[in-house]
Amino acid sequence: MNRPGKLHLPGWAPLIVLLAVAGMIALVVLPLAMVFVQALGNGVGGLLAPFREPDTWSAIRLTLIVAGISVPLNAIFGLAAAWAVTRFDFAGKSLLMALIDLPFSISPVISGLVWVLLFGAQGFFGAALDAMGIKVIFTVTGLVLATVLITLPFVARELIPLMQEQGAEEEAAAMTLGASGWSTFFRVTLPNVKWALLYGVLLCNARAMGEFGAVSVVSGHIRGLTNTLPLHVEILYNEYDFVGAFAVATLLAGLGLLTLVAKSLLEWRFSGELAATRRH
Repeated sequence: MNRPGKLHLPGWAPLIVLLAVAGMIALVVLPLAMVFVQALGNGVGGLLAPFREPDTWSAIRLTLIVAGISVPLNAIFGLAAAWAVTRFDFAGKSLLMALIDLPFSISPVISGLVWVLLFGAQGFFGAALDAMGIKVIFTVTGLVLATVLITLPFVARELIPLMQEQGAEEEAAAMTLGASGWSTFFRVTLPNVKWALLYGVLLCNARAMGEFGAVSVVSGHIRGLTNTLPLHVEILYNEYDFVGAFAVATLLAGLGLLTLVAKSLLEWRFSGELAATRRH
């Protein structure tokens, strides 16, 4: 007897599952495995050789700096945007929702190009900034701006559905009992969304560290100064240092795998807490 709400799988369902698994192996597992195979083309020594170069460590350090600035900024924005959208009605609410989703619908290259058009030497604010001795493009500031824009939706988009489902009853009760707005936020709102927030931050960080298109436009590809890890991989590959390029790429691939593990753990923890919230 079938359980309520469960579909009876037709006889051809295993074939569909097999095709899906085969497709994932061909499109995800094999390319990822080839990164590690190519990186070990010259043995462990060849794998470790690029990590003895100052440019590689500069790229690692810059990647961590850019992600370390961009992710907290988007976490703050995501919390503020989700709270505003789910707790208040105001003019421009639909526009705010559209703007949150906008980075998903435009090319990463465009996300970098808009900053060049604004702050580049020939940009809208370029001359004024140059007169004040301020440089944005081809600096860490430009990399952060491009990364913030391209990763802007991740935290907000994880929080908004959850906060809509939870409703504002607990917050209203806390404020009725005399809690201030900040106290309500830190004692009620934030604990209720902590797992969704961590999940969004995790996805945001993964995208920030692996972003190529947007940062490529604003970086200038200055070795040792404005090259993040993805850009450093490209430079090594273009210089025909294939083993070095794949060796550095293994670091990004490893970060991706760690993100996948952490994502699965958070999904498990988040789904359990959401189920408990629904029961109450």
